[in-house]
Amino acid sequence: MKPGHLQSTIDADAAPVVDRENSDACRPISELLSLVGDKWTMQVVKHLGNGTMRFNELRRAIDGISQKMLTTTLRNLEREGFVTRTIYPTIPPRVDYRLTDLGNELLIPIRALAEWVSENRYRIQEARTRFDRNNG
Repeated sequence: MKPGHLQSTIDADAAPVVDRENSDACRPISELLSLVGDKWTMQVVKHLGNGTMRFNELRRAIDGISQKMLTTTLRNLEREGFVTRTIYPTIPPRVDYRLTDLGNELLIPIRALAEWVSENRYRIQEARTRFDRNNG
């Protein structure tokens, strides 16, 4: 065993203990984190935080996102109540996307996380390099 690693003392034959109350409480949190923690979702929310945008504006603003992924991401955000879609009866139809109040509240932790990553990216890279050097 390498220094700094803990040895597991879990009995492989023991039945796992399931805390149903905590498990049930964690499920909605996990589901929501899988949505809002997605790299495309965070970018869509960040860009819509600057104001209402049309689909193609978002697509041009978010490097690497496909039309299908943007459509899926916007639908998921709309379903969860973070984004509203407004369709204008023009030819061709105009569709605008904007954050709801809930979506604007989501900007707070997203911006905080982005700031934290920016402030700590060098420390994270140093840790990766150190880990790879010691485990490669």
